[in-house]
Amino acid sequence: MRAIYLSKDNEQFSAQLREIGADELAAATAPANVTVAVDYSTVNYKDGLAITNKSPVVRKWPMVPGIDAAGTVVASGDPRYQPGDAVVLNGWGVGETHWGGLAQQAIFKGDWLVRLPASITARQAMAVGTAGYTAMLCVMALQDHGVVPGAGEVLVTGATGGVGSVAVALLSQLGYSVVASTGKATEADYLRRLGAASVIDRAELSAPGKPLQKERWAGVVDSVGSHTLANACAQTRYGGTVAACGLAQGMDLTASVAPFILRGVTLAGVDSVMCPQPRRQQAWQRLAAELDRRKLDAMTREVPLAGALEVAREILAGQVRGRVVVNVNA
Repeated sequence: MRAIYLSKDNEQFSAQLREIGADELAAATAPANVTVAVDYSTVNYKDGLAITNKSPVVRKWPMVPGIDAAGTVVASGDPRYQPGDAVVLNGWGVGETHWGGLAQQAIFKGDWLVRLPASITARQAMAVGTAGYTAMLCVMALQDHGVVPGAGEVLVTGATGGVGSVAVALLSQLGYSVVASTGKATEADYLRRLGAASVIDRAELSAPGKPLQKERWAGVVDSVGSHTLANACAQTRYGGTVAACGLAQGMDLTASVAPFILRGVTLAGVDSVMCPQPRRQQAWQRLAAELDRRKLDAMTREVPLAGALEVAREILAGQVRGRVVVNVNA
């Protein structure tokens, strides 16, 4: 099989497309026992970090990256899965400590898999990917804390990225008034087509700001972190909720307790990697039912397996709009 293969020897890093034998795959992935013929994968921000070695994402060498995969079971030592089952995988340390989905075949633990809803193809599942699945978890977090359509504007930061694009599409489909924040003024029309009611420049949020600012947002989906997240919290209305899931601007959070103790704002952390199975299954069922496929198609482009190497560089440079599907058999 062909795969993206990452290696590191005496600090010499390599990322390449290479052939991997069945025995090598089995040895590297034991004791996992569900073999999946991968149809599609994708490139998320974390994959970009791994493939370019810009951050210590990979913790076991060598590594096949790819935190996402969608395909068909071809062999299974787990009674829950049979050959022919369509499955999707997101997270669980795959592509970090366990060989991942940027390959024509993968071996996973059954506990990590979700049955692919019948109404979603493998390609569509990877157009969603961890980014879109995370966006749905963020929407669910807002709703869990009482943010309903009609409550006021909902801010989506990093709106042209994968999480942001799907969040805009989902929230608008559900009837929310979405304000999209982006540093790419030329993409305003793209965001409006996805459902954004208005678009603001990320510069309004990205610099240090006052600990308590004018109330505006009923809810926030933030994939940026740092000053952007601090300002989003400072601008959230009384009783509102901020769902935080990313760190594109930085891991730091120089903020004040003021929004939380004076306005009752909730800061809800959203983790997609180790999210329990019942909640991730709920997220995928909701994606199947609620995500507009036309909007998903509009935010997605496809590349062959070798193309993942260049996309990794593009995503870290902020040059990727929406989602990228990797056809591992092309």
